[in-house]
Amino acid sequence: MRFLYFFKKIWQPEIYQGHFKKKNYFEGWYYKLADASGEQLFAIIPGIFYGNSEEDHHAFIQVLDGKQRKPFYIRYDIHEFTASSHTFEVTIGNSYFSGDKMILDLSGPDLKLQGEMVFCDLKPWPVTLTSPGIMGWYAWVPFMECYHGVLSFDHLINGTIIINDEPVPLTGGRGYMEKDWGISFPSAWVWLQSNHFASPGTSVMVSVAKIPWRGHFFRGFIMGLWHHHTLYKFATYTGAQITSFQVRNEDVFLVVEDKKYRIEIRARNSDYGLLLGPDGKNMALKVAESLTATLQVRLVSVRDREDVIFEGTGVHGGMEVGGKIEEILN
Repeated sequence: MRFLYFFKKIWQPEIYQGHFKKKNYFEGWYYKLADASGEQLFAIIPGIFYGNSEEDHHAFIQVLDGKQRKPFYIRYDIHEFTASSHTFEVTIGNSYFSGDKMILDLSGPDLKLQGEMVFCDLKPWPVTLTSPGIMGWYAWVPFMECYHGVLSFDHLINGTIIINDEPVPLTGGRGYMEKDWGISFPSAWVWLQSNHFASPGTSVMVSVAKIPWRGHFFRGFIMGLWHHHTLYKFATYTGAQITSFQVRNEDVFLVVEDKKYRIEIRARNSDYGLLLGPDGKNMALKVAESLTATLQVRLVSVRDREDVIFEGTGVHGGMEVGGKIEEILN
């Protein structure tokens, strides 16, 4: 059973990867929700954490109100978490999460949250035999500190959530979905995302991090621009190179180039709330996240006389600049 499950989860990064894990492990799914006007922005993160002792083991649902910058962390007994080993279906308490549906029924200090949403026309990072998702061939490498998956660059939302008895209609809004799993978050990272550009369906995601590797470290990165039904991929494993990388007062400027294309991204943060992330021992790492960042993106062909393939500004963007950022700037 373990042998079959190992191969199944490689090609299905969306499903729960942690069956048979009992210690020093985390897994979380990230749903970003925006209403049709962009006035209401939320991140909802269901997950599970196994620490060094049973006292640390627990499931959780985090909620970030992006406009109010209010974070909430609802802790659950580990036995209130169930997940399928065949499909992406996760239940925590009375709440249910999958790729195409979310049912919320939770409460905690200062928060009561209920509602049901359906997600349509998901656009996941493609999975192939040799490159099973955003991790590329790194998905086959055991014992990495943190793995990543993009479950949908962009999709339509239908439904309503009720926050402290106030209904928030989300029908007609846009969503984004990803996940992380492993031992802990990196010691330094930058994460950027937006799927609100003037051209509908365009979405960009960026992750740069310090990666432990065989007793050493390297700066790894993954970037994807989904535009006009085409995914432009830039990653350490594709041979792309970072040619410029600056972080100043949490503003980010990044240029990445391969043999065909160059992508330039300038991101500016505005307001953020504090989420909690895994540090290898506890869910105690403070993660400053914005849901209102602005991303200026420019993609050019380096083969065709610098022809501009795409240029635009994404709003309602997700942004994190975490850890000892100087470790990945140099």
